[in-house]
Order: sequence, then structure tokens, then C-alpha cells
Amino acid sequence: MATPAPAAPHATAADAPARAPLASASPPEALGHGLLRQLGIVGFDRIEPVVIAALALETPLLLIGAHGTAKSMLLSRLAQALGLAWRHYNASLVNYDDLIGYPLPADDGTLRFVQTPASVWDAEAVFVDELSRARPDMLNRLFPIIHERMVQGMPLPKLRYRWAAMNPPAKDEPSAGEASYLGSEPLDAALADRFGFVLEVPAWAGMSERDQQAIITSHDIEPSADACRAVSEAISATRSEMELVIEYAGTAIADAVREIVHHATALGLALSGRRAAMLYRNIAAVHAAAVIRAPGTDIVDSSWLAVASSVPQRAEGIAFDATRLMMAHTTAWKTARLDAGDPRRALACERDPVRRAMRATHMPQLAIQERSAYVADAIAHLPPGGRQALGHWIVEHGHAAAVIAPVAEQCAALYAQVAAGHDLNQSIAATGPAHDAWREVIAALAKLGSDPDLALLSNVLPSLFTAHDIAQAGDTARVIESWRAVRALLSSSYLADAAPADGRTRRTRRARVTP
Repeated sequence: MATPAPAAPHATAADAPARAPLASASPPEALGHGLLRQLGIVGFDRIEPVVIAALALETPLLLIGAHGTAKSMLLSRLAQALGLAWRHYNASLVNYDDLIGYPLPADDGTLRFVQTPASVWDAEAVFVDELSRARPDMLNRLFPIIHERMVQGMPLPKLRYRWAAMNPPAKDEPSAGEASYLGSEPLDAALADRFGFVLEVPAWAGMSERDQQAIITSHDIEPSADACRAVSEAISATRSEMELVIEYAGTAIADAVREIVHHATALGLALSGRRAAMLYRNIAAVHAAAVIRAPGTDIVDSSWLAVASSVPQRAEGIAFDATRLMMAHTTAWKTARLDAGDPRRALACERDPVRRAMRATHMPQLAIQERSAYVADAIAHLPPGGRQALGHWIVEHGHAAAVIAPVAEQCAALYAQVAAGHDLNQSIAATGPAHDAWREVIAALAKLGSDPDLALLSNVLPSLFTAHDIAQAGDTARVIESWRAVRALLSSSYLADAAPADGRTRRTRRARVTP
């Protein structure tokens, strides 16, 4: 095996005091832009720091992408550049004997394995292609190789890199123009969670015209010795830089990871403790690779690249809202960067969206856009009933003037559903979901009594029925439950004691409805 060239001189811990906390010293000339381009891989510039970070960490790497997106080419070129003894297996076709060789009884009664050129025993890198098309029994046998570098309970001491590739898991109803991979099955959650990076590779449609032209006119040529050396140097430099990133930003990264995992859970992306530890290392490594490539890179930008490339649910076929995850990531870093005594840190650490909005309305140091974002986020999180309660509280206590106009208008509309009565005359068929829902509304209105708090529901329920937020049996009970929960939270908080801006208590008018 070729020995990688030693890294060019880079920063050491002794240099640290003179350096900016999150900036890199000027890298060697060989570590310039486009390391993957030098290997003939075009269009992967954005994810290059992730690839280098995965190599530096020697963590399992899973590539997900459509056919023809150079997944296999990327990994084979990396193995070639690093001079690795590697094995390429097609998971849909490989047999276990191909991995371990053929068992042969020894004279002492034990089994030994007759190795073939394809056996895994002496491999330094293993690439398992078409992972999502493997039989369940084969996946179980591949699992310890990926997770533990072991096979048949025996270690693979030479194995450093474990790579895999797959097409996106099949969808029941693919979007128009989207390829459908009927044989590509979602990975088991436990297996997906063993991959440090789950990286979606760039697709043809998302590439620039320049990169598309370069792919069309490319020739299959061997990477130069300089290109191979540059990859080795980048890996060594990333490892050195990562030590400094952890020294200066390790606490902030850990704080951000804790917040990211919390927010991801709220989005339905359950991340394990193992994944949280992976995220910590991934963020540090990707940032190290990024600042070597482009000194001055903001850690929040490289952190998002690391997080977006570390979500195991991609391999499980679980859809998630990447925009909301990005917003949660940004919020997490705002929290991590605040001083411990800053009241905004307590605000960002508040888990309940209603309490968070209430606190935001009482913090004059917040910019109006930031305060508005907290209020809008709370409204978006609440179901019908609860959101009307919050909107009513915002206007009733004079806080609508402290948010931007669109959010104030949203609060005013919610307030009107609570405070303003109106005549409701609507024809409803004697059978069907709407009739059942209306009967529940009538029954609920009859039980409201004289309690001022519950009396407000005499406006809310008919209004939500008209808006079709109450459309079937059970909706009325859910609206009342949400209303009561938020009203209780608003009245129990010390923040709720603030008086309306004009010092007056607004009067409400009950709706008039006809059963």
C-alpha cells in the first residue's frame, strides 16, 4: 500500500493564542479549491468538506443519490488517491462466502477461511454498493462490518474506511419527473444510525451549466500524483485543524448539538445519543475541512452542512421539513453563542412556544423582527383554539404594536374570532361529518354557563365552525382542550400580569347562533 505523504506544516496548539477562535491559518498551496475536481469528480464542491471530514474521522459514509450521479466513481477515486487495498461489493448480488472466503476444517477441529481476491479480511476500505437492495439476512451480516469492523465475531484490523451507496428509498407516489426505485428499500433505523454521514449527492438538475458541460465533455483519465497527494494532505490538515476547533469552539458546538437534537425531536426526527455524539464530531470535522478550503468560513454555515449531511432518516425513507430543521439549527447556534447571563439565552432555552412568545414580548432588547418570529412560531405550533387564545392575549395586552405588521394582523384576526360575536346562519345536511360537528358545537355552547373565560368560547366555536377548523366529530372537544390549556398557561405566568397598553379591559360580544 502506498503511504500517504506527510502533511505540510500546519498550525499547532502553540500557535493558538495568536489566532482567531474559528479561523484557519493559510493552508498549504496543495489544499486549494476543488480537491474532488482534481480527481475528476465534478459538481461536488458544496459537499467536499463533508467528504474530507468523513475521511478524516474514518466514520462510515453512506451516499444517497439517483443512478448516474457518480457515487461509485467518487469512492473508487478516493480509494485510488489514498492508495488503499479496497473491496467493492454489490449488496444485491454478493454472497457471504464472497465476503469471508470458503470455510475449510483445520486439523485442530476449527474452521479457517480460504481467502479469495474479494475477501474482506485484508481490506483497508470496503464499499458496499446498492445497500438498500440487499436481502435482510445479508444486511444483518454487513451490519457488524459497518458498525464494529468485525465479521463472524473476528476483528478486521486493517479496515479503516466503510463506505456504502444506495438509491433513494422507493416512494408510494413519486413526484412528477422523479425517478422511482421500486427495489430500493428503506434501511433499518439501527443500520442507518451507524453511518456517521448520510450524504445526499448532487443531482444533474441541480448543477450549474458549467458543471454539466464539464461532465458531458469529460474524459476518464487517471488522477495525477499531485491530486492524490493533495487529498492525503487535506485529510491530515483537517485532523490537525479539528483539534483546534474543539479547543476553541467545543463547548459551543456541544451546546448547539443539544439544542439541535431537541428541535429535531420536535420535528419528528428522533436522534439517538449516539447520533448526538456523531454530530459533535461531524460539525468539528466539517468546519475544520471547510476553513482549510476557505479560511474565514462561519461555523454556523459549516455546522449546517454537517447537520444536513448527518440525518439518518434520509436512508430510512422518512420525509422531513429541511427548512424547519435549518431554522432550528440557526436558533440553536444563536443560543450557543449567547453569554450565560444574557436573558435572550433563557428565552431561546424555553421549550414551550407559548411561554417563549410571552417572554419575547417582555424583552425590549429584542429586535422587532426577532420578537415577531417568536410570536409567529408560537401561533404556528398551536392547534385551533390555542392559537386563538394566544392571539387574543397578544392584542388584549397591547403587544401587537411590538411586532411587525403581518404578525400583528394575524394576531388581530385571531383576536376578532374571540372578541367579536356574529350571526351564524348556515344550512347543513341532516347527516354527515359537518352535522355531527355542529351538534357538538351546540352541546358545548349550552354548557358554557357564565364563566367569563369559557364564555369567550361562544365566539370561538361558531367562528371555527364557519372556517371549517371544526369539521367533524371530536374537533370541538380538541378546540376546547387546546383553548383551556393555553389560557391556563397565559393566566398562570407572571408575564400575563402586564396590563393592556391603553389601560382598558376590552369588552367582548357573544355570538348569536341558531341551533
